[in-house]
Amino acid sequence: MGQPVVVRGVGLHTGEPVVVRLHPAEGPVRFWVSGVELRPLASAVVETARCTALGRGSLRLLTVEHLLAALYIRGIWEGLVVEVSGPEIPILDGSAQEWLEALQGFPSRGPQPVSLSGSIRVEEGHSRVLAQPSEVFSVSATILFPHPKIGYQQVVSPPVALEELARARTFGFLEEVEALRARGLIRGASLENALVFNQYGYVNTPRMLFEPVYHKALDLLGDLYLAGRPYRGRFIAHRGSHRLHVELARLLQDLG
Repeated sequence: MGQPVVVRGVGLHTGEPVVVRLHPAEGPVRFWVSGVELRPLASAVVETARCTALGRGSLRLLTVEHLLAALYIRGIWEGLVVEVSGPEIPILDGSAQEWLEALQGFPSRGPQPVSLSGSIRVEEGHSRVLAQPSEVFSVSATILFPHPKIGYQQVVSPPVALEELARARTFGFLEEVEALRARGLIRGASLENALVFNQYGYVNTPRMLFEPVYHKALDLLGDLYLAGRPYRGRFIAHRGSHRLHVELARLLQDLG
């Protein structure tokens, strides 16, 4: 592959148009933004409110988690540079599906998965994330929302294929839109890139049953990429968040 793969879109939070170029290159996967290199590692995360953001000095790169989830699914840890023209990875359709397609021509490369020697647990209030030893890799997520179309949901992958998680879009609530935009967030959100709920049900049509929890599992997978290498084990998020996911990834990164 000689020519870069080009992906265009807008940022979910900034609303700014962004061009991403995926270049084959030796060495670990890394981002280039305004001439600055950013490694997708938990130690480089600077923000976890409503997205996962990498940073170095004053530079910020928002909403990296869906692209990182696609990299995890494809098994790409080396051989790629991601050149980004703006401050945020584009949201595209709100899922990781288009990133999976863009990465098709890049081979799986990187270290072999390492087995966990013990369990790791991170929790806050009613939320917790766990990593448990297992010879088989799996991710699972559970969510609980007091909404008639969400409630309690759970997904475990496998048996659900990781590629199926990639189809799930980010989701949100119509009642939160004005407050979030007042904070400078979700300026690029639309019914084309998010599953939206009003007080009683769906504003637009879900792609699958339990799409919200599928997307939570996808976010967990993307944040686990920040450990810097694949691990064998069971990775579980109950009412997870980017902050807790990233803290787990940071502990895994420290294992080396």
